[in-house]
Amino acid sequence: ESLDVLDRQSHRLKKLTEDLVEMSKASTGNLPVNASRRSVNELLLQALGEYGERLDRAGLEAVLTLPEREAFVWADGTLLWRVLDNVFSNACKYALSGTRFYIDASLGGGRVKLSFKNISRDKLNVPAEELMERFVRGDASRSTEGSGLGLSIASGLTKLQNAGFRLSVDGDLFKVRLEFDRILSV
Repeated sequence: ESLDVLDRQSHRLKKLTEDLVEMSKASTGNLPVNASRRSVNELLLQALGEYGERLDRAGLEAVLTLPEREAFVWADGTLLWRVLDNVFSNACKYALSGTRFYIDASLGGGRVKLSFKNISRDKLNVPAEELMERFVRGDASRSTEGSGLGLSIASGLTKLQNAGFRLSVDGDLFKVRLEFDRILSV
């Protein structure tokens, strides 16, 4: 039993160390960015496919809205996947079961806007700005998963790609918004 506890704790410590290194690299700009033309529709459909079972287990209904025209951005696929992975993972961990997880992509003003919304399972007792800080969690009682670095890492990785990352909290509504410059299809 003690070995199991030590094993779990060592995995958590390893994950925390990896997150700290990634956050440090992202915040200082010391990560290589290998940007290329990426289809937002394709990335979101891929993320939904990857997370379909986890969303089902979490009791979440994914509601995806894509623009009629294909949306392309200049981004690093690996870094953007890490951002999407964080957003989808947070929804699976912290959204209220039996609700919807909204994923919207829209075009406007030369930008591609991605919006992710869910209702929080627990009371969000900190403002959005504070959730973006390192080691902060939305509910002080959370102690089993995560390091409290995910949103900070996601923000840093988004900014490395010259894109915008905004978080908002309205009551129990948790919303992440990403904005990239749109590139036209070739």
